[in-house]
Amino acid sequence: MPVLKESYDVVVVGAGHAGCEAALACARLGLETILFTVSIESVAMMPCNPNIGGSSKGHLVREIDALGGEMGVNIDHTFIQSKMLNQSKGPAVHSLRAQADKMDYTRRMRQVLENTDHLTLRQAEVSELMVENHEIRGVKTFSGAEYSCRAVVLCTGTYLNARCLYGDVINHTGPNGMQAATHLTDSLIANGVEMYRFKTGTPARVDRRTVDFSKMQEQFGDERVVPFSFTTDPESVQIDQVSCWLTYTNEKTHEIIRQNLDRSPLFSGTIEGTGPRYCPSIEDKVVKFADKDRHQVFLEPEGIHTNEMYIGGMSSSLPEDVQYAMYRTVPGLEHAKIVRNAYAIEYDCINPRQLYPSLEFKEISGLFSGGQFNGSSGYEEAAAQGLIAGINAAMKIRGREPLILDRSEAYIGVLIDDLVTKENHEPYRMMTSRAEYRLLLRQDNADLRLTKKGYEVGLISQERYEAVMAKEQMISQEIERVNSVHIGANKQVQELLAAQGSQVLSSGITLTELIRRPELNYDVLAPIDPERPELPADVREQVNINIKYDGYIRRQIRQVSQFKKLEKKKLPKNFDYNQISGLRMEAQQKLNLYQPVSIGQASRISGVSPADISVLLVYLEQMKYREEHPQIDTRKDIVS
Repeated sequence: MPVLKESYDVVVVGAGHAGCEAALACARLGLETILFTVSIESVAMMPCNPNIGGSSKGHLVREIDALGGEMGVNIDHTFIQSKMLNQSKGPAVHSLRAQADKMDYTRRMRQVLENTDHLTLRQAEVSELMVENHEIRGVKTFSGAEYSCRAVVLCTGTYLNARCLYGDVINHTGPNGMQAATHLTDSLIANGVEMYRFKTGTPARVDRRTVDFSKMQEQFGDERVVPFSFTTDPESVQIDQVSCWLTYTNEKTHEIIRQNLDRSPLFSGTIEGTGPRYCPSIEDKVVKFADKDRHQVFLEPEGIHTNEMYIGGMSSSLPEDVQYAMYRTVPGLEHAKIVRNAYAIEYDCINPRQLYPSLEFKEISGLFSGGQFNGSSGYEEAAAQGLIAGINAAMKIRGREPLILDRSEAYIGVLIDDLVTKENHEPYRMMTSRAEYRLLLRQDNADLRLTKKGYEVGLISQERYEAVMAKEQMISQEIERVNSVHIGANKQVQELLAAQGSQVLSSGITLTELIRRPELNYDVLAPIDPERPELPADVREQVNINIKYDGYIRRQIRQVSQFKKLEKKKLPKNFDYNQISGLRMEAQQKLNLYQPVSIGQASRISGVSPADISVLLVYLEQMKYREEHPQIDTRKDIVS
């Protein structure tokens, strides 16, 4: 029987947050790209929380934007409330979080995809990989159609062999009742891909009309909204925002949960997959934090044109009747009517140690992957990986070096490095504490860190690149000027300092030294700085942060310098570490398993000790000497 046969440069499988970024990156780089989804309605769907960003996740979104991705632009167009989190703390942990209009977010992203040149959106289930001699050749769909290509990016999210569970109810569907993808796993296993089974969950949605908000605390957005995208005009996002609401569980809630734990598939053994430690269900919280007499619950609107509200903090897989009973013990939800039940979802994903830092499979050339398929959790983590996987699929086709961000350059670098070098037995979640150099990797300077890389890849325009370079120059010049400004102990200065609760001067001081005082900043001192130029708000912010935290920043830069030295020491591909007898057996096993690309990456593998790294460094020096002096037999000198 004749079958449909088509040819593309890149095939992207899955149109969630990872797939959208991957497909847009490839198409915007001029490659003919087809994006497959089991349902057109699931494009950029938000099946769980109705927000983008949050602690550390906001960093990822701004980095995606700086590299030329779409997520930041899309949420700027579709948010209904925005907050900068952790403002009482230092700038390293400031993070944007915006409530999204779910339907609007999906609608706009689909519109972007459908109007992007070189991009085809196709509803079909990819069921098989076409692989020859460990190289990807294309994919087959369930209908039998064949799509040949030069690279494939797998972004299957939580759809592979998915099943949704609550109580005794098991639905073999993807999230939100969407069709699951039930055939691709067999093809992956047949091609030697190691699979995991993970689990995540979501809370119930309730009808807004049945909620008593008088018993809850109203949560407002910021008075002045900061956009996610560096290209968004800040004035365009100053909108009327909707409110969210805070309430709490109580001992009655917890007692109902404890009485019904045997009916939860999470505790009965029905659920096989491993769940996320840092986003536990309400059952998990009650069991693991038995000393807590209450837990926060956030009521968040799912959009402007719907009455559905998301019960943040109470994801569950308990039976339907128990869900009604426990939710109705929460103040404000006594008469709540459920629109959608809470449920857990299990799905197939891969062991990400099978990937290079470029997110290409080590054993299948031209096959890339991103998102929850790689064992991570969250929309933002998915989008970041999808963007990198898409970029690197394009780079491979173009015969260019892959874009690999290291831990000192971006949260995206931390995310990917953690996935490919560490043992991940549960869905991975990004957190600020995972980033060693977080003072350098702030959300406010993502454009200064990464726009040049996006430009070199080809996703950032010349105009945008030049604007960032001009911004960088303005910051540098102003820091230099401020350092040369001397402030005398005159009446105006003393009055300003006294008004700010700052110690008055006994002699002259530089403006830089005043800015470093905790109670002062660059803008507060403007009245005593008559030569100060008119600068944009984002430039002034960078001047203030760089002056105020100069000592800490310099220290981290020195640490990064040491880190870079180890990252630059490359290790050979497909190397047999058993031949280096000076390595401990565990190190040999782990290094053979992970095949790290550098000494730096090897040093972060569990089971590889500092002594093992020393042995590797000596071995590399011997290898280098051998290459430079081929006439000398150094085989006997190999580390032992």
